Amino acid sequence: MKFQSVDIGKAASAATIIFRALRKSIIEGDLSDGDPLRQDEIARAFNTSRIPVREAITMLEQQGLVKAVRYKGAVVACLSMQEADEIFDFRCLLEPEVIRAAVPKMTPEILNTARGHLEQFAAAQDPMEYGNLNRLFHSTLYAASEMPYHISVIENSMDRIDRHLRAQLVMTDGIERSNQEHLEILSACEIGDAEKAAQLTYTHIHDAMVSLQEQLQSSK
Repeated sequence: MKFQSVDIGKAASAATIIFRALRKSIIEGDLSDGDPLRQDEIARAFNTSRIPVREAITMLEQQGLVKAVRYKGAVVACLSMQEADEIFDFRCLLEPEVIRAAVPKMTPEILNTARGHLEQFAAAQDPMEYGNLNRLFHSTLYAASEMPYHISVIENSMDRIDRHLRAQLVMTDGIERSNQEHLEILSACEIGDAEKAAQLTYTHIHDAMVSLQEQLQSSK
């Protein structure tokens, strides 16, 4: 299994550290759909007992990233077409509302930070950077909404589909298109047009949904 191990034998937050390491590996695609999470192997890698490993896996299950399979134990959860549709439909409802609330509160500092993430996204060469910079761009804009619960729900939804979106960006024309859509969203925010920003955000998410549907369908 591919994940960055850390010697945390006596750390009080062992379960949290393991959870974060495994979550990162799942989101970034180092652990693929259906990969088993072997507790003994993980415990050895982190120099700890199986107890915090079980706790970490339980947290991953709660986020929908891992599921228990009979006779196999915990494995990385696969994303079905139905689940992808539901997640994107939810994001299409929630994220336009968040950015609509955020636009009137955006400061020049927030907009400059978002533009910096956009420019990094456009210049990125490593496919693993695309997902991180995409999320940084959106989260920077959403943070101005002062709606932390909504944002946490969005983050959890992104966790569930992020590794698939990264692949979709690389395997299609998604990078160029996404960059252009990001620029349009940011431009609407910079002129203070909350309704346009919300509409563009909806279109951005919907287009990503269609592209991912095509990718998942072709991989069957």
